[in-house]
Amino acid sequence: MDTGLLHLHNLLRWVILILLLVSILKAWSGWQNKKVFAPGDKKTWLFTMIAGHTTLLLGLYQWAAGRYGFFTTTLPEGVSMMKDKFYRFYWLEHPLTMILAIVFLTLAHGMAKKSVSDEVKYRKAFFYFLIALLLILAGVPWPFRGEPIARGLVPGM
Repeated sequence: MDTGLLHLHNLLRWVILILLLVSILKAWSGWQNKKVFAPGDKKTWLFTMIAGHTTLLLGLYQWAAGRYGFFTTTLPEGVSMMKDKFYRFYWLEHPLTMILAIVFLTLAHGMAKKSVSDEVKYRKAFFYFLIALLLILAGVPWPFRGEPIARGLVPGM
């Protein structure tokens, strides 16, 4: 089960990135072209937030009770979490950056509900989505991150 959830968590990364890019483009276009806020934008932002929250829940399960979960794994004798790249990344850096990214996704979606001008909605949402994207890109275990952190671009690779 842990492997399947990890693969699902990995695949949802791509769903979030695609939806996030679409949301950023919609927010940029709406802001720059002074568009009227559209229901389609609100739905796109909602789906982006839902994908983020779903991935966060899967990630929190992995963090707590997964194969290398905080509650299911003990550190090897003489190993400090902060000095070990693997445990520091997966127990601290990755969860922290992703939680912050989801906070910004939620703030961006919240702009759709605010009773402010459409230009302000689009502008603030654009910056919130952009910050979320940067946090996600910084916190993902990309293949170029090196061992022991690196993961494949798609599950099983």
